[in-house]
Amino acid sequence: MKRIIRTGLILSLALAPVASAENIVVGSKLDPEAQILGQMILLTLKNAGLSVTDKTSLGDTGVLRKAITSGEVDVYPEYTGNAVYIFPAAKITPKQAGNPGTIYGLARQLDSKNGITWLKPANVNNTWVIAVPEALARANKLSSVANLATYLKGGGKFKIAGSPEFFNRPDTMPAFESAYGFKLSGDQKLVLAGATPTQTQQAASAGTNGVNAAMAYGTDATLDALKLVALTDPKGAQAVYQPAPIIRSTTLKDNPQVAGLLNTVFGTLDAKTLQKLNGQVALEGKTPADVATAYLKSRKLIK
Repeated sequence: MKRIIRTGLILSLALAPVASAENIVVGSKLDPEAQILGQMILLTLKNAGLSVTDKTSLGDTGVLRKAITSGEVDVYPEYTGNAVYIFPAAKITPKQAGNPGTIYGLARQLDSKNGITWLKPANVNNTWVIAVPEALARANKLSSVANLATYLKGGGKFKIAGSPEFFNRPDTMPAFESAYGFKLSGDQKLVLAGATPTQTQQAASAGTNGVNAAMAYGTDATLDALKLVALTDPKGAQAVYQPAPIIRSTTLKDNPQVAGLLNTVFGTLDAKTLQKLNGQVALEGKTPADVATAYLKSRKLIK
């Protein structure tokens, strides 16, 4: 009997979550989706018995990039398309950036040299888009950025709200301008420091300071609610942006189970799911932590 009890005890200990010897710091960017994904990572690791620290909502891409390379953050959700911005010396072509498998492979390969591992991305394309009010789109037959370029060249009134990152990074608004042959003046831009897509879209919907266009992401739930139209990008000026957990390779080596855990979570996500989750934060006022918790529990990914 004693042998049976001892064996059962050993088995139960083997199945129980084992706490990490070192704390894992989880970060994220500022927008609702990034915060939700960051919380999913945090909650998943915590549920597995790992020691975690919450540094979600830390800053923009540049801030998070410095944080993970310096060791301030161990893991956070990044987007494959940002490889164009992160690795300018690689000179990733639009064709490469527009292919989901290619851009992921390049991001993974290039970052391995920096001691960072890209885990598997979700099957979602949350790329940058330009959104305009439905009334403006109908009146001027705007359905694509190509239509917008024609409208601008004809002297159409236009002012877009966006973050400094959206206007300053060469692969964002400048990429639209280059591909479609237009150039915005300073008066046509409302630069909002630390702005999220929800804030820029609210400005466009309300016409704040003459704004009639907004920086947006492909999975934003606020577009329909605010009666905005996301203009298509027929020339493929923007890269494919699939969200994926990226982690310091040394952290992953110390905690190899993390790869399987996070790959499973991100494998459950698609565009409709993220739009719904984003809407619960942006439109219903729920916290990213509550939204992430409810989703993970609904999929039986955490207790």
